[in-house]
Amino acid sequence: MRYLGSKVKLLDFIQQTITKYGIVGDSFCDLFAGTASVSDFFKGQYDIIANDFMYYSYVLSKAKLQNNGEPKFERFTREYKADVFEWLNSQTYIPDEKYFIYENYSPIGNRLFFTEDNAIKIDGIRFAIEELYANNFLSESEYFYLKASLIDCVTRYSNTSGTYEAFFKFWESRALKEFTIEPIEVSNCQLLRHHTIFNKNSNELIREVRGDILYLDPPYTVTQYASAYNILETIARNDKPAIKGVGGKRDKGSCVSNYCYAKKAKDEFEDLFRQAQFKHILMSYSNQGVVPLDELIELARLFAKDGTVHIDNLEYQEYQNHRSSNKRNGERLKEVIIYFEKDLNVIKSPLNYAGSKDRMYYAIQKHFPKHIDTFVDVMGGAFNMGINVAATRQVVYNDINPYIYQIVNWLLSTDKEQITQNVENCIQHYGLGKALEAPYLALRNCYNTTERNPLNLFVLHMYSFQNYIRFNSKQGFNTPIGVAGYSEDLKNRISHFVPRTPNVILSNLDYREVDYLTYPQGTLFYFDPPYLITKAAYNDGKRGLDGWSKEHEKFLYEILSMLNSHNYHFIMSNVKEHKGRTNVQLIEWAHANNFRIVEMGLSGWRYAKNEIIVTNIE
Repeated sequence: MRYLGSKVKLLDFIQQTITKYGIVGDSFCDLFAGTASVSDFFKGQYDIIANDFMYYSYVLSKAKLQNNGEPKFERFTREYKADVFEWLNSQTYIPDEKYFIYENYSPIGNRLFFTEDNAIKIDGIRFAIEELYANNFLSESEYFYLKASLIDCVTRYSNTSGTYEAFFKFWESRALKEFTIEPIEVSNCQLLRHHTIFNKNSNELIREVRGDILYLDPPYTVTQYASAYNILETIARNDKPAIKGVGGKRDKGSCVSNYCYAKKAKDEFEDLFRQAQFKHILMSYSNQGVVPLDELIELARLFAKDGTVHIDNLEYQEYQNHRSSNKRNGERLKEVIIYFEKDLNVIKSPLNYAGSKDRMYYAIQKHFPKHIDTFVDVMGGAFNMGINVAATRQVVYNDINPYIYQIVNWLLSTDKEQITQNVENCIQHYGLGKALEAPYLALRNCYNTTERNPLNLFVLHMYSFQNYIRFNSKQGFNTPIGVAGYSEDLKNRISHFVPRTPNVILSNLDYREVDYLTYPQGTLFYFDPPYLITKAAYNDGKRGLDGWSKEHEKFLYEILSMLNSHNYHFIMSNVKEHKGRTNVQLIEWAHANNFRIVEMGLSGWRYAKNEIIVTNIE
């Protein structure tokens, strides 16, 4: 099949890359499937997830993944006593007003995409396939196989250079041959695995699927596939769209790819890399893509485990169209595969702090904007959100509580082995253990009287009742002994408490004091305030620290509305209802401003709450 960006000649290259880096897994996602040649090649090795937002591609994927070789067409053969392809080719087709290809893309419609006879046959076969399926002479897999065969064969008789944005003004030899539908080539695998096919926008679907290996083959050039293959889309859909222009193009609708625009493509890649829930990511691209290769590699490093990105390349034949330009200073075209392993583990803070969002991180991340220049964790707490965010410029941690701020600052700025050693020395010095009250009280007294440092407070919180960090009105730490303590899990969390974004700025401000408008466009502000209709030790206003009231809540809403008016993105975690109480103020404000309220599910294992986020991100 003549197709822009086809990977048929690169299948061995992709396989060699997988072998070279020891990539293993059970599932393989082909997110930009195109002709489904990659999915077809790997369908015997993996459970395939195939997707493309063009419907003709969906048809090709259905045909290749639902069939192992050519189907038997048993129902058709039983009824017609003939081979289905011979039967379709031998029928006499009489054109009428339904014959859209004939009326619009042959000389009858003043266009030379197909000869009149071939256009009639294409229309006629398409209607015959629909009729056979409607009369139950074809199974679903056979139906898509015949449609795919028709699409595949159409490309062999088209009077074009390969795409359908324009036709030749003369008849090329291939276009003058009599049209014949033949079986599309499909791999015959011994093992039939489970395959799933989608027809969605790739950046939307990536939020819904997960697996082991993600293969990306996005558009590299300015050519829109919805335009280049608009006639194939019409044949696949069997519709009669409004068309325009010399080429009779159908409207692209929602099938306009941002990957074809230099100003948008990089944000699309950032979003794709961030949202991908796959351990191994391979991407085909070229040194002449709309995003410079070095920029794409640097972007991938943000999301790669240990920042490691591998690049394998080979020289490849260049495609040119009427919008092609002499890019990359005449450098010879190279097809590359970018490979990196993505660390899917959520970094969990060693600080056990009420309301932490580590378990909800990925659910909230699904609603992030495509591009994050700066992420501001305004009410950062234990820093479970911001530490997991990969922003292109910086992440800002802020918290009003000076004690929490000091612990987070200490955890981030001190050598991890030194932290572990100091913690273990403190535990040994005081003889701390689970539910051992006397040693605990001795450390607590030391902290309150002489050695008021983040190390001692951190160790205290490990052994305190429900890990509370609670103070009396004189700022004395007063949480009683609990039943928890130091563990290997906590030790591991200390060693892995490293931000995904290298540049992190910390501040200790009241949320009302943050200078929001100094941040660049592309900043995402995240707020995780105390919940008005719940109570915790940090927001009851009785522990020597400011509490949280309706006035605080109202002021926060004003800040969020202000951010929205200045075109900043925000996400706020909260709850609508809890133990029979409803935050009416929150709901009315969100609805009045047309902000989205998204259900996040239950959080907290002690006192479960139905969490939501409120956001101005569409």
